[in-house]
Amino acid sequence: MPQQTLTTLRRALLAGCMSLALPLAGCNYTNTADTRIKDEQLIRTADAKWSIAASEHNIDATMAPYTDDAMLLAPDEAVATTPDAIRDSWTKTFAALSSLSWEITRIEVARSGDLAYLTGKWTAMLPDKKTQITGKLLEVWHKQPDGSWKCIADTYNNDAPAK
Repeated sequence: MPQQTLTTLRRALLAGCMSLALPLAGCNYTNTADTRIKDEQLIRTADAKWSIAASEHNIDATMAPYTDDAMLLAPDEAVATTPDAIRDSWTKTFAALSSLSWEITRIEVARSGDLAYLTGKWTAMLPDKKTQITGKLLEVWHKQPDGSWKCIADTYNNDAPAK
């Protein structure tokens, strides 16, 4: 076979391989944009609003950050896995406390940009307005299709030693 024909054949083969390789390479494309700083701020803002709603004992606004399939793991209660069960748990909490607030101590957003968790500390006052209790919390957040963040798992307990 003449050299010119071999060169043409090699070029055609290379072009064919490249035409197959490029679309296949695109199949593994992932968004490499790192949105963690922006996402952290969105979660921080949403959680601050949530704390304010709870401090005001506003049950509807307190329920707003949860996804429909969220779960609440409150101390000394069964796991609340429905919106009604979560609402009932918060209603009991509001009845037992005269005040409640929390603040974030750490947020970690996954590099994938779709999950995050935060830890924090909370402070509450009993109805006697003399007894303050404190504790810690853990929330797992999931990015929604519209880019907002909602809580999918929420748990907390107090700092008092076990009895």
